[in-house]
Amino acid sequence: MHQNHGIGYAEYNQCLHTRLQVEEDREKNHRESLQLIDQLQRQVHG
Repeated sequence: MHQNHGIGYAEYNQCLHTRLQVEEDREKNHRESLQLIDQLQRQVHG
């Protein structure tokens, strides 16, 4: 957690605002990863 988001689990668990920000970042990273996978698959199978 600390390596990816710069905070420890204790801080993540205690502060709702911080937790929501981390989850927004995770969701954004997930969407970007899915887009990258989609692009790569189109290049390979295109």
